[in-house]
Order: sequence, then C-alpha cells, then structure tokens
Amino acid sequence: MDANPIILAIPEINLNSGTGKIPVLGFGTASDPPVDSETTKRAVLEAIQVGYRHFDTASLYNSEKPLGEAVVEAVNRGLIKSREELFITSKLWCNDAHGQYVLPALMKTLKNLDTGYVDLYLIHWPVSAKPGKMEYPIKEDDFLPMDFATVWAAMEECQRTGLTKSIGVSNFSCRKLQEILDIAKIPPAVNQVEVNPCWQQKKLREFCKDRGILVVAYSTLGSVGTFYGTERVLESEVLKQIAQAKGKTVAQVCLRWAYEQGIGLLVKSFNKERMEQNADILGWSLSSEEVDKISKIPQGKVCLGLDYRSVRGPYKTIEELWDGEI
Repeated sequence: MDANPIILAIPEINLNSGTGKIPVLGFGTASDPPVDSETTKRAVLEAIQVGYRHFDTASLYNSEKPLGEAVVEAVNRGLIKSREELFITSKLWCNDAHGQYVLPALMKTLKNLDTGYVDLYLIHWPVSAKPGKMEYPIKEDDFLPMDFATVWAAMEECQRTGLTKSIGVSNFSCRKLQEILDIAKIPPAVNQVEVNPCWQQKKLREFCKDRGILVVAYSTLGSVGTFYGTERVLESEVLKQIAQAKGKTVAQVCLRWAYEQGIGLLVKSFNKERMEQNADILGWSLSSEEVDKISKIPQGKVCLGLDYRSVRGPYKTIEELWDGEI
C-alpha cells in the first residue's frame, strides 16, 4: 500500500463536549448482507490509505474487531503514526441499554477494538431489550422501554472516566432528545440519524443546531443494496441534472450538499475507487439555485425502524418511535 494518502485533509467539526473534533467525513463499517472480518479489515486499511480518519462501528455490526486489527496494522505499516490520529465511534446495543450494563458493554467494545478509549459512544436506538444475548431483529416480547435517566447517567460516567471522549445518541427524535436534555448533566454531542437530499430532516437539524448537538448523517446516499435501501436518491432527476452540470457523480452532489448543511456524514463503500470518489467533496460548491432545487425534492424516510415496533410496546407504531417525525 502507498502510505501517502490521496486526500490531504478532511475538515473537522468541534464537538460540544470540548474534548475533540470529529472529521466531517466518516467511513461506515456496517454491511448488509454481512461480510467476513478480513473483508472489513482490508476495506478499513484502504480507507485509511485514501485519507479517512473517522470510522463508525457498533457492537451490533461485528466490525469492531476487524476495525481494531486494521488500526494496529495501519500503525505498523506507517499509514498512520498512532491510533490517536483516528476518530472512532461505536454504539451501545439495545440489550445493554440498562444503567448497570452500559459500562461493561463499553469495556467489551474497547477490548474488541484493542484500544483504551473511543472518541464517541452512542446509544444506538431509543429502546431497550431484555439483557442477555445480543440479537437482531429483537423478539417482540423482549422490547423494554428505556430508562433514559439511568442509561444516560451511565453514559456520562463513561465520559468522565475517559473511556469515551464524547457521548451521544442515534435515531432519536426531537422529543426523545429533549427527554435526554432534561436530565443530562453532560448533553449529547451527536445525534446520528438518516439524512440525505430525499430525507432532509430540517426540523431535527434545526432543533439540534439550536442546542449545540451535531447531526451526523447515515444513509447519505439512500443505503442502496441494504434491505431497507432505496434507489430514490441516486436516481433523482434533480440530482442527476446537477451532477451533470458540475461534472460530478450524484453521490458526490449528495455528500457535498450534506457537507454544506454543516453536518457530519458517513459513507460506506468497500470499493476503493468509490471511497476516493465519495471523499471528493471539497474544493467545489453548489450554487444557491442548486441548493434551492435540492430543497424542493419530495421527501420520504427510508430507514423506518420497522424492526423496533412491537405490539407490546414501548413503540407500537413507527409514528410512536419517531414521534410523528416521518
């Protein structure tokens, strides 16, 4: 591998925790369908070579160990000087989303990653499940309402002890975020949610901006190829026209749009050429007319969270899960 990254620098955004900056462009490691560990490890090494410095994982993804192995190998190869050059995000799964299990879950994550800390630790979904074996999808009988107060207090303790530099949430609506803010001593630094030109989340982004919470976008290209993905984003005629005028790909236009919204964004491709294309969002911009056209694209959520409903609650409908923000 060539140790010289193709990308010289990816901009960073300050987090409200005051404990660091997050690279605006991150590399996602979730795979649907799943891939073997060696494939994940190789993709991470290629992403590091390209210049990615933010890596997103989760206990559910089974990508923590290969990510950790890739980081060790990247240091050994001289692709990076140390783990400290990277920003690593992981997430707390639902079965561990109980006050007494948060710290043990994070400790397991750190062991998998072979690191002493993560840069960001997120509550993966605003729902708990019966403690025990991690599983997805979660059985309907195993869902439990999350005790936000005890879970968030445990997350705060993880930050105080230095096991994570920042804490946050994922897939939280405005209402659920407010429930955390009402009891938080340390506010969430990040809310990781679906955002793309076909699901722009204007209300949620404004809510988070007003409270100093950074939105980090997943499904930035519509998650094509996943079981819940859509071609609607990459096949948008509006985006195609803008891409053609710019001499860019539709994916690059989507990512540049998100970048100009002042949010963080995650991309996921294990193909090195597309890794490089996805990172080519700097040094050019969208015109005000183009941004206006994108703002008028019909909206529709893709990741509805159907697997987090249960007739026994706590969320019997997707409207209850998202508090109507769909």
